[in-house]
Amino acid sequence: MDWMERVGNLRQWARNGARAPHKPLLLLYALGRFQRCPDGEMRYSDVERDLRELLQDYGPTHATSPSYPFHHLVSDGVWEVRTDTGAGSPGSGVQALRESGARGRLAPGLRAALVAEPALLGRLTQLLLDVHFPPSIHPDIAASVGLGLPDIAASVGLGLEEAGAVPLPAGAVRDRRRRAVELRRDVLVAYEYRCAFCGFDGALGRVPVGLEAAHVQWWAFQGPDDLANCLCLCSLHHKLFDRGVLGLDTGRNITVSREFVGRGGAARSQVLGLSGQGLRGPQSGSDRVAAERIAWHTAQVFRGAARVPEPA
Repeated sequence: MDWMERVGNLRQWARNGARAPHKPLLLLYALGRFQRCPDGEMRYSDVERDLRELLQDYGPTHATSPSYPFHHLVSDGVWEVRTDTGAGSPGSGVQALRESGARGRLAPGLRAALVAEPALLGRLTQLLLDVHFPPSIHPDIAASVGLGLPDIAASVGLGLEEAGAVPLPAGAVRDRRRRAVELRRDVLVAYEYRCAFCGFDGALGRVPVGLEAAHVQWWAFQGPDDLANCLCLCSLHHKLFDRGVLGLDTGRNITVSREFVGRGGAARSQVLGLSGQGLRGPQSGSDRVAAERIAWHTAQVFRGAARVPEPA
């Protein structure tokens, strides 16, 4: 049984590029629970709140129920559900899962493989993160489900190949690394080595620090590696952009989610104060971020409605 392949090919609802990371989030949560208690089961009524919060924090922008992945993940062969009356899920209804005493855990074959090969847990974790989420929020998700990130270079978006999760020839790995380095250089040059949101332009000697090439439409969701899908952002604003705190409107002005709360001076100046400001750059002759990429980010990542900019 190739568990890397099976986990990498989870069946998910998909329509027009919409995100549906329900199953990956449940599986990450289950891996975290397995790491702490390999023989334990998860009663739906006990973990429902945890799963709902994971979906709220890292799932799609619309409300969704944790009951759906709890039931439907069984069909992928990596998860099993039992009730007080025996094997089998009672369905995706919240009440049915609660009243039947539904309990879920990793499939027997997967549990056995994780015991026989402890390093598999780390590879599966990195695979799920790489396939479904941008690298900037991998540590946040891993911490939320109680998992430590594998010791590989996820921060530069090379996790799958570098970790060996997907067997590629050495030349292909080098090509991927070179493309990532070239893209970052191209993005930093286009934005003149400064954050497109705040203007941060720090360097240590001749080397820029704290500046990153941020995908607008995530690479995990067919976002291309080109200037029309990238921004130069500082580390802080890259993280906030990928978490949906910050976004862009159709006029390429910065938007701030109404769900963001920040009371200190730094939050006001570095986040709330950005509302309504235009992007800095790119320089003349460089591709601006494309409208369709902004539309994807607004629909799939940005949290709730945008704040109304305060009068100057």
